[in-house]
Amino acid sequence: MAVWSSMDDIEIPQYFLCPISLQIMKDPVTAMTGITYDRESIEQWLLTAKDTTCPVTKQPLERDFVLTPNHTLRRLIQAWCAANATNGVDRIPTPKTPLDRTHVVKLIRDLGVAQLYLKTLQKMEALTRDNERNRNCMADAGAAKAIVLLIIKCFKENKTTGVEEGLRILHLIWSPTSEMKLLLKENYDFVDAVTWALGCETDNHVAVRSNAVLVLKNIVEVASPNLLERLKFEFLNRLIRTMREKISQAAMKAALYVLMEICPWGRNKWQMIEAGAVFQLIEMELENPEKKITEIIFCLLGHLCSCADGRAQFLAHAGSMAMLSKRILRVSNTTDDRALHIIALISKFSGTNEVLMEMLRVGAVSKLCMVLQADCAKYLKEKAREILRLHSKVWNNSPCIAVYLLTRYAR
Repeated sequence: MAVWSSMDDIEIPQYFLCPISLQIMKDPVTAMTGITYDRESIEQWLLTAKDTTCPVTKQPLERDFVLTPNHTLRRLIQAWCAANATNGVDRIPTPKTPLDRTHVVKLIRDLGVAQLYLKTLQKMEALTRDNERNRNCMADAGAAKAIVLLIIKCFKENKTTGVEEGLRILHLIWSPTSEMKLLLKENYDFVDAVTWALGCETDNHVAVRSNAVLVLKNIVEVASPNLLERLKFEFLNRLIRTMREKISQAAMKAALYVLMEICPWGRNKWQMIEAGAVFQLIEMELENPEKKITEIIFCLLGHLCSCADGRAQFLAHAGSMAMLSKRILRVSNTTDDRALHIIALISKFSGTNEVLMEMLRVGAVSKLCMVLQADCAKYLKEKAREILRLHSKVWNNSPCIAVYLLTRYAR
C-alpha cells in the first residue's frame, strides 16, 4: 500500500511513514510490540504520554525498554529518497548512534584527565545541543554533579579554560530534580565559582557571563533560605554589572529573575542598592522593554524604594519620576499597582518641596488624577486619592488638580 504526497504527487510507500508523525522516518526503530516508529516521535510519545502504551497496538510498554534500530528499513528509505531526489525529496543522512549511559559515564571519567577534559566538554556540549534525549541521558547519568565539581575546581585554580562549555552544559541539562536540589541548595562553593565566572576577563567573557547568569537563575530556583540570606556583595555587584553590559536578552531576563527572588532575603535589598541596582533598573526601563520585563522592574523598584537609600537613589536619577508617570495606565494593572506604591512611598517619606514640584512638572500628579477617572481597580483609585490628599496644600494651585481638591477634600 502507498500514499500520495504533495511533492509533485510522489507515491510514498506506507511503511516508510511513522505511525505517529505520518512523516517519512529518518531513524526508524522497532518497539517491543513489533511496530516501527521514527525514533524522535516514539521517544517524545513515551516522554509525554500518561500511559506508556504502544500508539498502534495499545499494548503496555516499559518506559526504559530498548528501541531496536531498523537498519534494513532505514536503508530502503535512504535508497528511495536518493532515487527520488530529482523530484524534490530530501536525502536522509545515516542517524548517529544514540547516546547511552555507558558513553556518558566514560565522558564523565574523561573530565578528570587534564589532557582530555576540554575536548570532552566540547563533545558533551555538542551532544546536549543535539536533542532532548541526550540532555536527559546526561542528567540521569550524573553529568551535572561532575560539571559542578569541575567549575568549582576551575575557580579554585583560577583557570578559565572550559568554564564556558561547562556552564552551558549545566544550563542545558538543568532539571529541578531532587538530586539537583540536593547538589545545589546549599552549595556555597558553586555560588562563589559562578560569581567568579561573572567577573572573568577572557576573550569569550560575553558568552561566559551570559551562561553564568542563566545558571544563577537555576541555582536560585532550588537554593535554601540559608544560602539566599548569605549572598555576598560581590555576587550582587557583578550581577548588576553584567546587566549594565547588556550581554543578551536571555541573560537580562534571567538576571532580573535572580534579583526578584533574592531581594527579600537577608541584606540583599541593601546590597542591591549599594551596587547601583535602582539606577540600572531605571535605565533598563527607559529603553522600553517588553511588558513582562517592565512588570519585574517595577516590582523590584517597589522593594528597593521601601528604604531611604533606595528612594534617594531613585530620585537622584533625572528621568525616574517622568518614567514612572509615563508608565501608569499604559502597561498593566501590575505596573500601575507598583508605580502607585512607589509614588506613595516617595510622597510619604521623601516628599520634599523639590520632589513634589518635580512630580507636578513631569505629569505624575496629572496621572494620579487620571487614575481617579480611569476604568481601573477600586483600590488603585483609593491609593491615588490618598497621595493627592497627602499633599493637597502643595498641589492645590495646579490647574490639573484644583477641581479634584476643591470638590472632594476639605481644606
